[in-house]
Amino acid sequence: MKNISRKTFIQTTSLAATGMFITPGFMSQPNTLKIKALAFDAFAIFDPRPIFKTVEALFPDQGKQLTQIWQHKQFSYQWLRLLGNKYKNFWDITKDALNVAFVQCGINDKEKEKALIMAKYENISVWPDVTQALRQIKQENITVCLLSNMTAKMLHRGIENASLNKYFDFVISTDERETYKPSPKAYQVAVEKLRIRKEEILFVPFAGWDLAGAKWFGYPTFWLNRLNSSPEMLDAEPDGQGNNLDELLEFVRKYNRKH
Repeated sequence: MKNISRKTFIQTTSLAATGMFITPGFMSQPNTLKIKALAFDAFAIFDPRPIFKTVEALFPDQGKQLTQIWQHKQFSYQWLRLLGNKYKNFWDITKDALNVAFVQCGINDKEKEKALIMAKYENISVWPDVTQALRQIKQENITVCLLSNMTAKMLHRGIENASLNKYFDFVISTDERETYKPSPKAYQVAVEKLRIRKEEILFVPFAGWDLAGAKWFGYPTFWLNRLNSSPEMLDAEPDGQGNNLDELLEFVRKYNRKH
């Protein structure tokens, strides 16, 4: 075997070690991606408070209890049906959950009141800061979409009620895949529709569980914590958070300046 000098050995091993780190995969990894799109959960845009105020106005003594049961059943039914492969869309599940809430509160024969409550979803309003903020966001040349468990019909109606059609490039309902967030399949829909990398889509959730699902999927996130909710214990931290859309816009600008 040919003898190798000490100098040759050092040069050879140094190059080999460097090659372990300088690979095509490594070279493409630095986080230089800017935010190109915002994907909003519906309730980050639409204000659910008038819906629940209607419940309390109709049933002053039991309104809070009725609302709590309704909300709990609304989400648990989505996830139970998804796990059991017995899908129903958001509108139908919301009606089922409301019916169960009435039964559990001992309220009977109130079909007119149920219809009034469900009608609030059809006439849902936006948060006060939405229109002005969306106008500013679009000036940043950023794609804007909704990514929601609500049906497409519900989402489009809410957008039309607030005259926001020109601000949304995509309206995406998980219903088209018969799934619900926080399933990864639900978050994947936006990636496929927008045709950009998930790292370039900032997801804006209203609820803590939705924040966790989006982070698990791989989205950067800004938690729009409008109601100052406590964080969930789901091992997921937002990249940014605030109470209003002005704070979201500031975050996006700073994020893109850094990248």
